Amino acid sequence: MSSAETADPEDPIGYFLQDMELHGKSRRTRREYGRLLERFESFLAAGTAPSGEVGPAGASHRDCMAFVHDLRQDPDLADSTVATYAAYLHRFYAYMTQVGAFEANPMALVMEELDERIDTDPTRREIPVARMRTFVSGIRHPLERALVVALLKTGMRVGELCNLDLRDLALSRELPGYDVGSRAQLDGRPDSLYVAAEPSVGESYNGETRSASNKRKRGTVVPVDDELERTLLRWLAVRPDAVSPAEPLFVGTASGWGERLTPEQVQRIVRRHATEMGWYEPGAGAAENVTPHYFRHFFTTHLRERTGDRGVVKYLRGDVADDIVDTYTHNWGDNVRETYERHVYSLYGPA
Repeated sequence: MSSAETADPEDPIGYFLQDMELHGKSRRTRREYGRLLERFESFLAAGTAPSGEVGPAGASHRDCMAFVHDLRQDPDLADSTVATYAAYLHRFYAYMTQVGAFEANPMALVMEELDERIDTDPTRREIPVARMRTFVSGIRHPLERALVVALLKTGMRVGELCNLDLRDLALSRELPGYDVGSRAQLDGRPDSLYVAAEPSVGESYNGETRSASNKRKRGTVVPVDDELERTLLRWLAVRPDAVSPAEPLFVGTASGWGERLTPEQVQRIVRRHATEMGWYEPGAGAAENVTPHYFRHFFTTHLRERTGDRGVVKYLRGDVADDIVDTYTHNWGDNVRETYERHVYSLYGPA
């Protein structure tokens, strides 16, 4: 789809929803996006936006912040719902920018700040590291433990986890039968993972159409410590041959044998173990329930407390702009790996 074919649509919301249909999004999903985008359009048309802009195409980041603030004042909307609606608006702008219809995504800065607030929400369940070790020790299946430990040790999103391929993993140890770490970004950086920014739902990436999107502002090299390495090696020792030529890192071992895991499958695995631990109750919401996204909150909270370095944590989360990414990329060994390995919590021992 070229930008010439998509430039300046007269009805950007209708255009976006039509493309969602073409990408195979369900009617329910399109309806949810439509309601939120129509609410945003009405907010702008009312003339209450800071810039005075009356349409989505020209809205500024301050207009978007004002809209999110307006959502927060709605007594019928929970904080988690506001966060979901903000993500919908962000995806709308990201897509319209990508196809050339809009010049920029004003929600990018808003989402960076919103992510900070969400992940430090004091109402969330707070789990000590020692208690999380107990949780991990109760997970016996090599795949399920590898999924949970990878999320806890890296802070990546569940979609990013599912999009990992063998080429995205570099280990010092030889793995007969596996072609790992072939990414150029991993040259000279053993024991690390590369989390790309490009994979997008419905699009072909590394020869496979993806069922999830990565949400990083730029690709990130994340250290793999000894505990995560041992966990991944245990998983790779029993990993079925992959169906996809992209060689996903995580594939099914039951139904969908050898097929790339989806975020929904990972969520079900985490929900089952969290329920057994008493950490999940249907309808309880994000403040109480432990989900894959909770592990991102856990990673952020505990690593930030231990390092005192917001920059390194934001880099690892993939939340920072290009200039900050470049700072850590150019001195990756000292600024990222050394800081990470010195401070990361242990999931198997007393450290």
